[in-house]
Amino acid sequence: MDHDLALTPVRRIDRLLRTQPVLWLSSVRPDGGPHIVPIWFSWDGLEVLIASKPNAQKVRNLRANPSVMLALGEPEDDFDVGLLEGRAELLDTHAAGGLPSSHLDKYADRMAAIGLSRDEFLATYSQLIRIRPTRFLPWHGRTTLWSMRQWAPEGRVAAAIRRVATLLEPSADQAVLAGLG
Repeated sequence: MDHDLALTPVRRIDRLLRTQPVLWLSSVRPDGGPHIVPIWFSWDGLEVLIASKPNAQKVRNLRANPSVMLALGEPEDDFDVGLLEGRAELLDTHAAGGLPSSHLDKYADRMAAIGLSRDEFLATYSQLIRIRPTRFLPWHGRTTLWSMRQWAPEGRVAAAIRRVATLLEPSADQAVLAGLG
């Protein structure tokens, strides 16, 4: 594995944008207060595309101030996440005409799980928001990053198995106590 490539902030965050189902969108309310929501998204390698209800708080916020921050990733053991600063643009194109079919395919199971058809989704979340990242900010602790492990064969599965095995192995203290019982 090319660790230098995996550690490049833009490349690491690009991998997260291509694999994560949800990101957190942070915007600024007209009164200056913060607003953050989890949201479905599409990433084409250059821009993030979001479908929203036209009168949602985030849309009202973006009309007043297009500056945003996005967060995504696996904040498990090592807080391997990506943060992006960007500028949002409210598009005039209706979601039905501007949302790629890959977006609807990506969330088809989730929509079905909540009883939402594609047509209902497009009618309800008709406002398209395009976000152009201006800065990529990786965030992590000190262990091997999840975004690096995931590209190794069976990286996430192997990591999960190691975590479970660690939980099942008795510690030295537990072994001593078991011998006293």
